[in-house]
Amino acid sequence: MHPTALDFTSQLRDTYGFEATVQEFPEGTKTADDAAAAIGCDVAQIVKSIVMRVGDETVLVLTSGANRVDETKLAAEFDIDPSTVRSANATEVKDATGWSIGGVPPTCHATEFPVLADPTFESFEEIWAAAGTPETVFKLTPADLYSLANPRVVDVFE
Repeated sequence: MHPTALDFTSQLRDTYGFEATVQEFPEGTKTADDAAAAIGCDVAQIVKSIVMRVGDETVLVLTSGANRVDETKLAAEFDIDPSTVRSANATEVKDATGWSIGGVPPTCHATEFPVLADPTFESFEEIWAAAGTPETVFKLTPADLYSLANPRVVDVFE
């Protein structure tokens, strides 16, 4: 297994007592469609970790692979001007989470920031999230996701 994915699973176990079974896909799981095809699940079961800048604040939005973040709804959630909402760049993502774009897991981040989650996950028994690299994923339940990431479950999606 990739050393970064090993680091993630160690952090997950040490911090939360959660034993993740990581699957590695050399062809990559960079997009939700890629991940769903590799795993053999519905794209809606993929947890996309979208790092956003909301004004001066970093926010992680855990969205179903079938959905997109609606920046206007996200701005309203924080009572802020929509023109100040944007996707974080690669450096901001790495600085805030400790992980690179395409491999950001829903938990075990370098800094603390608000986390929001898509209510779509509640309709599935199992979902899949990045495990620290663009080639690795791990399976969890929506209850696991909520326990590990401690998000506010809100609808800020298109």
